[in-house]
Amino acid sequence: MRETDPVQFSRHHNSPGAGGGRKNFPQTVVFDRVELNQILHIYGLQVGAGEWRDYAIDMLSDRAVFSIFRHTSEVPLYRIEKNPKLARRQGAYSVIAASGHILRRGRDLRQVLRVLKPRPRLEMV
Repeated sequence: MRETDPVQFSRHHNSPGAGGGRKNFPQTVVFDRVELNQILHIYGLQVGAGEWRDYAIDMLSDRAVFSIFRHTSEVPLYRIEKNPKLARRQGAYSVIAASGHILRRGRDLRQVLRVLKPRPRLEMV
């Protein structure tokens, strides 16, 4: 498996009435390993800073979503979305705030994620 291969989850259906074979499921949009590494790098920096605490990954038929939470019981602070249908227009990647506003959109995930990088803080001594 190469680093650029998408992370795939196998879906088997082994019920006796279905012939015991594999069922055809609709194609899903996934983050590949490089994309997940970029997202998890930013996530790790923010967890280390004490800003974020939880995340969820949704792989849907039309887009993949990485949701970031401060607390598990809240709505996500940010959503990082990959929507291949928008790749030729605005770009496949976007960062969306909890209010629904698109903070940044583009074709390069690394550039889109820059909006989430932690800002250096000045500490008063």
